[in-house]
Amino acid sequence: MARFLLWRALQTVVAMLGVSVAVFLIVHLVPGDPIRLALGTRFDEELYQAMRARAGLDQPIAVQYFQWLGRAVTGDLGVSFRSGEPVTLLLLARLGPTGLLAGAALAVALVVALPLGIVSAVRSGSLVDRIATAVSQLWVSVPDFWSGIMYILLFALVLGWLPASGYVSPVDDPVRALRHLVLPALTVGLISGSVLTRFVRSAVLEALHQDYARTARAKGLSRWQTVRRHVLPNAWIPIVTAVGLQLGFLLGGVVIVEVIFEWPGLGRLAYDAVVRRDYSLLQGAVLTIALMFLLVNFLVDLLYGYLDPRVRHR
Repeated sequence: MARFLLWRALQTVVAMLGVSVAVFLIVHLVPGDPIRLALGTRFDEELYQAMRARAGLDQPIAVQYFQWLGRAVTGDLGVSFRSGEPVTLLLLARLGPTGLLAGAALAVALVVALPLGIVSAVRSGSLVDRIATAVSQLWVSVPDFWSGIMYILLFALVLGWLPASGYVSPVDDPVRALRHLVLPALTVGLISGSVLTRFVRSAVLEALHQDYARTARAKGLSRWQTVRRHVLPNAWIPIVTAVGLQLGFLLGGVVIVEVIFEWPGLGRLAYDAVVRRDYSLLQGAVLTIALMFLLVNFLVDLLYGYLDPRVRHR
């Protein structure tokens, strides 16, 4: 198990290096000059050249990359061209809202996916299975921006039950924070739940067709006892994999949803950085998102060892 975790940690480091190269090159290929945009109408050639030299943009691109990487390893991701604030502080301020939305959306997805996927697999081919499959396929095909706008129209404008947008910290006012969280969490969570429902159904259905499940039924166990004792323990591995991928996606920031609901998460921050051509901020945001995704995958690998003794023995 230790060798397995060491190997996965090494893979994570290599992947982060690859991501850093890709992020740096792609960001610098984005058209537009961030210094000119930052100066706006106050443009002055001497000031422009001084700011370029201060940001290191007058150096060859390879030199810029290694300077940025060396600082990033120590936690220094540079300074935002627009606000002048440290990028690290801007990112840390967005982690709370991002984690809150991702956690709430994942909770909604699991509440939908686990019971619906298990029942659909156990009653494969029944009316319940056909309805669940049709609903999940329909919900996956609905764009998140469209469903988010529909929720705003219904629950905020027509019924007046919930606020249309905004964010309130749970520390300041838990009740208002929950009211602002409901609509974006439902928008993202129901779509993720539809995706997970299909994974859960597939994993449980495959386990139901294995010899150990048929043997359990032959020994007299009921269908649901077989599912609880034998099927689910063997179906958790693909389910946990799918949940990990969805969590990484949610932590990465659902950009469109965050823009619609004015949610101050990492996705919204990355979107603003693209619009403003803020190189340092965009690089830091994308690198943070990639790091969180890789860390989630690493935690999923740890869960593999807990759920499957064969991984621990290897």
